[in-house]
Amino acid sequence: MDIDQLIDEIIAREGGYSNHPADRGGPTRWGITQSTARQHGYTGDMRSFPREQAEAIYRRVYWIEPGFDRVADHAPRVAAELFDTGVNMGPAVAARFLQRVLNALNRNGSDYPDIAVDGQIGPLTLAALAGFADTRGAEGEAVLLKALEALQGEYYISLAERRPANEAFLYGWLANRIGSP
Repeated sequence: MDIDQLIDEIIAREGGYSNHPADRGGPTRWGITQSTARQHGYTGDMRSFPREQAEAIYRRVYWIEPGFDRVADHAPRVAAELFDTGVNMGPAVAARFLQRVLNALNRNGSDYPDIAVDGQIGPLTLAALAGFADTRGAEGEAVLLKALEALQGEYYISLAERRPANEAFLYGWLANRIGSP
């Protein structure tokens, strides 16, 4: 799946305009919050926020800048998962999930060295991912996805436990985000 398809799926899942009272993001369109739109130069009413601007933000902020495009060179399904998680939780959270899982799966550093869990996809994270892929092969990507989704699910439950208003979203997060894209 390429980034255009991933963006289409995110926009379809996020829907059009919303302003749910329990959502701290406030007015949102195409899954882009008003705050994010403003950071990228949009000054109008969120009900009119253009899809093309949302697509550009998704591509730049949630795919290229965090380095998920480079992850796709090694593990396309993992990159798609990181993109989806990054859209919902922030790219640094998604990158930290990957780094934690890679560290936990390196068999005490015998497959590849531990890496910093800093939320940045750089050369060391990419080298660890390549080391994981070399050691575990195609089956490894499926295991890596399961581990990422386990962390994602735990994060959602934790959000609902810390802020009861988030319970309004928990079922949808678990139903629509775990196992997606």
